[in-house]
Amino acid sequence: MKLQQLRYLVEIVRRDLRVSAAAAHLFTSQPGVSKQIRLLEQELGVDLFQRRGKQFVGLTAAGQAVLGEAEAILGHSQNIRRLTGDFATPDHGELGIATTHTQASFVLPPVLREFHQRYPRVRLNLFQGTPQQLADLAGQDDVDLVITTDEVTLYPRLVLLPVSTWRYAVICPAEHPLARGAPLTLATIAEHPLVTYSFAFNGHSALEDCFRAVGLNPQLALTAVDTSVLKRYVREGLGLGLMAADAFDPVQDAGLVARDVGTLLPQGRVHVAFAPDRHLRGYVYDFIALLAPHLTRPVVEEARVLRQPQAIAALIASTAPAAMI
Repeated sequence: MKLQQLRYLVEIVRRDLRVSAAAAHLFTSQPGVSKQIRLLEQELGVDLFQRRGKQFVGLTAAGQAVLGEAEAILGHSQNIRRLTGDFATPDHGELGIATTHTQASFVLPPVLREFHQRYPRVRLNLFQGTPQQLADLAGQDDVDLVITTDEVTLYPRLVLLPVSTWRYAVICPAEHPLARGAPLTLATIAEHPLVTYSFAFNGHSALEDCFRAVGLNPQLALTAVDTSVLKRYVREGLGLGLMAADAFDPVQDAGLVARDVGTLLPQGRVHVAFAPDRHLRGYVYDFIALLAPHLTRPVVEEARVLRQPQAIAALIASTAPAAMI
């Protein structure tokens, strides 16, 4: 049995049983992957995959059991590389971060700049996507951290640490009737088509519940995952923008106006997350502390042991009660 065979098994499952996609991701050939899976099955004496002709259509019961052990073995082998890297080259390596478009574009740049100045020999790999896509990325070997907003139920296997809160702003063209004047209300906002994030109205979001609680059902003109795209369509007059206040730049967004909504709309929460069994390089702890100073290495290590969100919330409150907004 070889680690590479286990890696092929895991990658095929991650790629929805598409051997060609797994081979492409691993920079090898499809016949080579198929051959190694057959050799592994012969050695183990069981079929790992259910087949329809030459196509994999599912895992057998044995395959499902082996998959969990394979993931653990591969995780341990990667941890050996990471922890020895802390001894051999503590300031040299890679840091993979999976995050949303808004965080990547508007929140992380100063943090990444400071981190790069401290660790110029650490290569930063940034992966962007929706909360659901981030959940899928979280299991990859090249992703150390996930930085996400809300949708925490998507990450049941990760340690989730609260970083900060974020709030919505209403963004509209300067000539829009709501660009200035009386304080905004949910009713005046709902009178206009909305341009907002894909996750903002997904059937169970806090924003959706906010409008529903007062009997309002706003019309959605457009949803997207990229804040820059949303602002483009606000300029085009499709509707009012409901997006993160931090994503508005008065200089870059000249011609648009951001209206503060105070507590009218619910606040969101930014979390940093990682797999509990993943060894974090020393510089990863430093990055987390740059992102959120209250998340010191001892706090992160204790949270890894606690795992449960309620226990972690109590830990944060006890160690840095003034750090969280």
